Amino acid sequence: MERTKRPALPALAQVFTQANVPYAIVGGVALQVHLTEPLTTLDIDMAVATYNNIPRLRLEGAGFTRTGWFIPPENWVGPQSTPVQFRDDPALTEAIGGAEIIEIEAASLCVISRSDLLHEKLRADSDPARRRSKRLQDQADVQALLESSPVLAQGLSVEEQALLDQLPS
Repeated sequence: MERTKRPALPALAQVFTQANVPYAIVGGVALQVHLTEPLTTLDIDMAVATYNNIPRLRLEGAGFTRTGWFIPPENWVGPQSTPVQFRDDPALTEAIGGAEIIEIEAASLCVISRSDLLHEKLRADSDPARRRSKRLQDQADVQALLESSPVLAQGLSVEEQALLDQLPS
């Protein structure tokens, strides 16, 4: 994991734990946790059930600064200028509840499970409004997840399997 995220991740975990707000780390940081190959990502993506649950005052007290609201994410910057994006996507509600507790450098982080991350990446790839470069990255992430854990394919729906079958081989 990049050095710049190290102060922000434990700080986020502490803020959300103290506020008793469920969350899940998603996106590139979740991939970093679940895959053995190195991966670079610029920000920390967090799913929350609703934007109203974000403990804004506690975040500010921990050194985070809100930088804007760009639907869908609410954007913040944390320690060492680490960008943090919060999303309240209803499709991630179950994934938040099923997040795995991962210990990273004395911090207990709630991270989306591999299975839920695979479902999310397939869903993102099927979004026609998503930029092509992002969709190509989603496809690569799907492949990496399946290569690291082929048994994940058994949990795909018929629709997801059809999406998977359309990916370039």
